[in-house]
Amino acid sequence: MSFVRDAGRAIRSTIVLWVITAIIYPLAAIAFGQIMLPYQANGSLIKNAEGNVIGSALIGQPFTSDRYFNSRPSTTSYSTADPKKDEAQVLKTGVSGASNLAPSNPALIERIAGKVDPDPSKRVEGDFNRLKNAGIQPTADLVYTSGSSLDPHITPEAARAQIPRVAKTRGLPPNQLETLISQNTDGRFLGIFGEPGVNVLKLNLALDAMKA
Repeated sequence: MSFVRDAGRAIRSTIVLWVITAIIYPLAAIAFGQIMLPYQANGSLIKNAEGNVIGSALIGQPFTSDRYFNSRPSTTSYSTADPKKDEAQVLKTGVSGASNLAPSNPALIERIAGKVDPDPSKRVEGDFNRLKNAGIQPTADLVYTSGSSLDPHITPEAARAQIPRVAKTRGLPPNQLETLISQNTDGRFLGIFGEPGVNVLKLNLALDAMKA
């Protein structure tokens, strides 16, 4: 009888704990998120002026046009490649992740510093030279990828370094862009954690709105 009683208690306890942890707690967490933090709970989605979702504040996008502030490099092209048409193999490390190349790795040095070759088809300009030729002072985050290759932020210094190019392309006064960057700079978390950063997607949306 004692065995049957103990077994019954164990079964009832298991059922109660299952209901609490598998049903009540998840539903409570979802309700709390939707009521208190709906923007964050639903992926921090960003919408354009027409109300269409165009991205997330948590994941970067590959901006390369001279009309926009460019993103930092990404080993996965911010996971925008089509897995079925990935000739450049940008997704070979997965949908996120760094290249894990050591500073001495020839592939990393070639991507950053470029490669000189008598054969024009084998020459590589390199990110450093590309930025310099565009009149942009290279910063670390404009040359190196983030750990996830999905980081949506660049430093305020990296954004300011691109002001001359964007101002010239759009015909805007540089001081207007300086103000725009300041308005779209996220401060440190709780004022002490991390470093200030500029969300490139938000900045470029604000840039288009200003142009309009």
